[in-house]
Amino acid sequence: MTLAAPFRQRLFTTLGVLVALVLLGLYAWQQWQAAQQSDGLVSGNGRIEATEVDVATKYPGRVAEILVREGDFVTAGQPLARMQVDSLQAQHREAEAGREQARQAVAAARAQVALRESEHAAALAQVAQREADLDAARRRAARSEALAREGAVAAQELDDDRARVRGLQAALTATQAQAQAARAAIAAARTQVDSAQSAVRAAEAAVQRIASDLRDSELTAPRAGRVQLLLAQPGEVLPGGGKLLNLVDLTDVYMSFFVPETVAGRVALGSEVRIVLDAAPQYVIPAAVSFVASTAQFTPKTVETASERQKLMFRVKARIAPELLQRHVTQVKTGVPGQAWLRLDPSRDWPAHLQAVATP
Repeated sequence: MTLAAPFRQRLFTTLGVLVALVLLGLYAWQQWQAAQQSDGLVSGNGRIEATEVDVATKYPGRVAEILVREGDFVTAGQPLARMQVDSLQAQHREAEAGREQARQAVAAARAQVALRESEHAAALAQVAQREADLDAARRRAARSEALAREGAVAAQELDDDRARVRGLQAALTATQAQAQAARAAIAAARTQVDSAQSAVRAAEAAVQRIASDLRDSELTAPRAGRVQLLLAQPGEVLPGGGKLLNLVDLTDVYMSFFVPETVAGRVALGSEVRIVLDAAPQYVIPAAVSFVASTAQFTPKTVETASERQKLMFRVKARIAPELLQRHVTQVKTGVPGQAWLRLDPSRDWPAHLQAVATP
């Protein structure tokens, strides 16, 4: 079945009109963009964004309590939620008991050192006594030998004096061995002290580690911001690294927009930007360029023609001053669409409709 000639003619006419309108609109848009750039301005559409932080658990566990609600403003370090810590508390008490036991072992080892030192001192005193007795016995034996040669003493008495010298010599040797053993016992006892002190340090490290885990069981805000989403509820069991809530830093707010490659090379960090939001077009928000992408987007991998090169778009981020955000923190909302105007020529004044206006 074929279309009637009048119908085909009307269809072709309609299509021709639509194509002409599209081409006319494209031409008008290109002329408008050229006019903007010629005036030192370029614009792009975007949405208000902010740095987001996910607050997550460090270890697996059950959520005991959530201390904030969605939309609450929090300060850095403020407690946000707590995890159940019954097991950790038991481990902490056990570690503390182990630390006390290790400390007592150090005290006992030191007492052993003192005892061994006393024994060594006593052995040294006995050595001195044996040396004195041996010296006296040798003198007596020498006198007995002299008298025996003159026949003044009996041979038995001389033999007794000589035997006494040999006995005292053996006793001195034994006492000296005891003193050496006592000295070795001191060294061994001191080694026990070092070992016990190492056990104390290990026990203290265990106590500190578990105390750190207990502190980590209370989730705190890493920075000031607003609670955007609660991702868990009390009673839920989360794995290690499980997300509990999402926090938005309202002091780091920006808008991302795109500029063509003919403009990107002229954009410098710190360039002034004006943002106009769709929800409040009567207010102009001052900002500054904080980031310019080093690679293009929305373009083929290989660019050979001038028309294709014009499709190169570079992402630019315009950051709103934290001081301004701080004054109006309750009114800052992410996701709001708007338009960013970038001034390429800092020597030119802003148009009247883009003069910075204080927000309410």
